[in-house]
Amino acid sequence: MNSLKSLIESRRFEWFITALVVINAITLGLETMPAVMERAGGFLKALDRTILAIFVLELIGRFAVYRMAFFRDPWRIFDLLVVSIAVLPATGNLSVLRALRILRVLRLISVVPSLRRVVGGLINALPGMGSIVFLLGLVFYVFSVMATNLYAQSFPEWFGSIGESAYTLFQVMTLESWSMGIVRPVMETYPLSWLFFIPFIVATSFTVLNLFIGIIVSAMQEEHEASAADERDDMKENQRKILAELSALKAEIARLNGSPAAAHKESSQP
Repeated sequence: MNSLKSLIESRRFEWFITALVVINAITLGLETMPAVMERAGGFLKALDRTILAIFVLELIGRFAVYRMAFFRDPWRIFDLLVVSIAVLPATGNLSVLRALRILRVLRLISVVPSLRRVVGGLINALPGMGSIVFLLGLVFYVFSVMATNLYAQSFPEWFGSIGESAYTLFQVMTLESWSMGIVRPVMETYPLSWLFFIPFIVATSFTVLNLFIGIIVSAMQEEHEASAADERDDMKENQRKILAELSALKAEIARLNGSPAAAHKESSQP
């Protein structure tokens, strides 16, 4: 069991699994090409099944090593869910699961430490992002009601209801054809409508969305600092163990060097 644990936790094994995930991602992409499937469809399907079997054996090995501790690591649970979806039969009513096989590519997140830190930072940013989403929704609601009241009569296809106004304002916020496609046609009927759209763009695209970036960057920095702190703690622990071993070795050497002298002293006594 110790040898199996050493294998699973080794760096070479992690790189092997990473390589298999990348190869599997390529094969799943090639399976969408009819010309490729005509020439090498059987080989690609066999390779896909082989890689899936290796993933299953890997999870079984990890469960055998960690037992119930297997479920304490969220990344192991993530791997289990991704592989389980791939194992389910993709026929009949479950044929939609065939398209979900590509989720196996997401295993790169769990096997690459840098990607784990990025995802950890995003998860830590969720509470702050929730507040920003609520603020953005409030801004959208206010401006959607205003736009519906102001422009619904002349532009019912864009501002005929709160939902249509919200969708149009979302397009304006993304700056996709906002000027020539929406704002300038509205300004032909309402020349002062720029007084409505410009503050909306400033409040959303240039202010609220930048708050998202700020929160994510802050969370990433905290995740990096936490990871660096863990690495420093590990280094200190290793140094402490090395110093303790050196002290024990020094004491053993001193004892061995002192033994002949002590024996000579005892033999010289009457």
